[in-house]
Amino acid sequence: MQAKIIEVGPERLGEYAGIPIKLEVKQRLEVELVEGGLGGMRLHQVEVEKPYVKDYDSYGDVPTDWPKKFDVSNWGFFLAMVGERLAGGAAVAFNTNEVIMLEDRQDLAVLWDLRVEPAFRGVGIPLFKYAAEWSRKRGCRQMNVETQNVNVPACRFYHRMGCRLGEIRRFGYAAVPAVAEEMMLNWYLDL
Repeated sequence: MQAKIIEVGPERLGEYAGIPIKLEVKQRLEVELVEGGLGGMRLHQVEVEKPYVKDYDSYGDVPTDWPKKFDVSNWGFFLAMVGERLAGGAAVAFNTNEVIMLEDRQDLAVLWDLRVEPAFRGVGIPLFKYAAEWSRKRGCRQMNVETQNVNVPACRFYHRMGCRLGEIRRFGYAAVPAVAEEMMLNWYLDL
């Protein structure tokens, strides 16, 4: 399946938002603290007792809201087309003061969002590569990607794409009741 990646403006975020971003959670990654954490952490995969569907858009942070919350003038929005069909999308944030994940760095981009129609799972690879190249062209040395311990397929994908796990925030969502039990995993790709 050959996908064509096109860069679009925020005016097409309504179309972008039509791409689902949900998954069935069957496994999660759990942290084992070695020597109470002094000896490091070890991740291991466990089956969830009751599989469930996680719909990222159901938490209220939908693509059409991004321009209302952030100055998106330094963001990149990409659509993956297979023939005439919209197969996926990606968003990258760069040089945006309001985005904490940018860590006040001018050489870091954030893969803010990556979503793929289930029938076109393979287009995640060209979307990711395009986002990385877009970031590299803006002088970024790294691209940060946040996911959660309940999204094991995404963790495996980012690892396959060359990302390294840079941060495990066991209590990263403690203030968000709907996902308070999840862990934040931040991956970094050297560009």
